[in-house]
Order: sequence, then C-alpha cells, then structure tokens
Amino acid sequence: MRQQKRYAVYGRAALFPDGAEARTPPDGSVAIGALDREAALRDPPAVDAALLQRGRQRYEAICTPCHGYTGHGDGMIVRRGFPAPPSFHEERLRAAPARYVVTVITEGYGVMYPYAARVEPRDRWAIAAYLRALQLAQGARVAEIPGLAEKLP
Repeated sequence: MRQQKRYAVYGRAALFPDGAEARTPPDGSVAIGALDREAALRDPPAVDAALLQRGRQRYEAICTPCHGYTGHGDGMIVRRGFPAPPSFHEERLRAAPARYVVTVITEGYGVMYPYAARVEPRDRWAIAAYLRALQLAQGARVAEIPGLAEKLP
C-alpha cells in the first residue's frame, strides 16, 4: 500500500483522454457541508443575548483591526496607513439590512477581502446583529432612552 502506483499532482495521465490527472467534479456535485452553510446564510437566527455576545466576541476578534471598537472605521491598521473603511454610523449603513452586512462579510467589498472561509455563517449573522446594536448604542440620545433621562440631574 505504501508504494502503490499513483499520479503526481497536476501530472500527465495517459489513462484519460485529456491527458490530465486532475478531474473536474461531475455536474451536480455538492461539497460536504455546502447545503448546511447555504441554509445558515439563507435563514437568519433569532436575535438574543447569546447571539449578541457571540457577535461582539467575533467582531472584536476579526473586525476591529480595520473598523475599530466603535465601528467608526478607525482601527489600528487604519492608524498605520491602511485605507479606512466607511463608518458603520453613516446613514447608508445604518439603513442597510442585516443581510447586506452578511453578504459583505461573505463576499468582501472594496479593499475588504471575503471572509467566507474564515467566519462561519452563524457568526456572520451574529456580527451583523452586534453591529446593529453598536449602531443603536453609538447613535442614542439620552432623551430617547426610556427611564434614563429622568435619572440624570
């Protein structure tokens, strides 16, 4: 078994008519786990405290180098010369649906490369939910927070 005959990767193979050893997958093949990933992207999870906590943890681990902790696009690598991403607090992004954020994480946008291979689908939804909470927290006015305005002197 250890010394059986085999083709070298990307080598020539006289066995096949095209002479290539690498074979194209048959039509209709689906990668293992692809259907589950697609379903997770299609159906957003319910937003609860655990999802927001997971979103915060993943945002801080993955997104803060560029986007910063508050989402203003002032992360550490931006301060060192990398192009600044847009602020999540711009009206355009405040109005964007969560699915837009998930799509950008998945496919990338501008100089941001895709994170599909680095961030699981459920974590993409968690980050999108946390971003919405971050936007609400950063844009809140004391007078709009129920019960808080009455407590301030």
